[in-house]
Amino acid sequence: MPVIEVEGLRKRYGAIAAVDGVNFQVDRGEVFGMLGPNGAGKTTTVEILEGLRPRDGGTVRVLGLDPSHAARAIKARIGVQLQQVALFPDLKVPEIIELFASFYGRGGVAGGLIERLGLQERRTARVKELSGGQQQRLSVALAAVNDPELVFLDEPTTGMDPQARRNLWGVVEQFKSEGRTVFLTTHYMEEAERLCDRVAVMDHGRIIALDAPGRLVRAHFNEDAIEFAQCDGLSTDDLRPLPEVTSAALEGDRFAVFSARVPETMAALLDLARARKLPLEDLRVRHATLEDVFLKLTGRTLRD
Repeated sequence: MPVIEVEGLRKRYGAIAAVDGVNFQVDRGEVFGMLGPNGAGKTTTVEILEGLRPRDGGTVRVLGLDPSHAARAIKARIGVQLQQVALFPDLKVPEIIELFASFYGRGGVAGGLIERLGLQERRTARVKELSGGQQQRLSVALAAVNDPELVFLDEPTTGMDPQARRNLWGVVEQFKSEGRTVFLTTHYMEEAERLCDRVAVMDHGRIIALDAPGRLVRAHFNEDAIEFAQCDGLSTDDLRPLPEVTSAALEGDRFAVFSARVPETMAALLDLARARKLPLEDLRVRHATLEDVFLKLTGRTLRD
């Protein structure tokens, strides 16, 4: 039986359809990612699964139970890390972990979780003294105090430096190795590609693509990208007619030109730059990514 089953899920806020007929399932032991910009409906979907928000329509099963009628039973078996949490500011790190563990009749778990989340140096610190990234790690520790079967992580690495982010990736990989299921929302493409067995791309309340990261990229791109910094005097209209180009886009402050045959496209691009006396700064060739898939499907980048 899948750990999560969702069919025709709907949720409205007045005239806005936050979740508009969503269907998916999550298998036991997988890391399932949900990607999308702010306002796509990710957090609403997750909160319905966690039993924190009622749905307007559709069928939802979490660990075989309906969150609308069995929220208490579900919460005993899941771990939840929210984007924003309000913790007791004057409690020390071990104290708040043991407090949360006591809600589930458990104890003596603080030491292991502090080490697991890399909080050893902040063992004696109060919650209010932690940085934003350290509070995120503490939040993940609190999500694991009840030895959950299913862990929800809602943008868990927001505010973390690159090293802390990679350390948390190791925690997610350990959850998976222990047989736990992880439902992850994220803004970071590298994170999704590294951790997720499958990802659902969500936009305007709907899932517009769902598959393994590599298969999603291959389904939409057989080309490589020539990428360089944006420069005055050049537009995507100039780039699309170049030989072997299938598409061209401006991603932030960089051009991405997708080519079926990079040498032919590169030669024509360099000729164009010389003719117009344009610099091609930070020029590189890369494979297509999930970010490219999202831009192709929605016409905007993930953080728009």
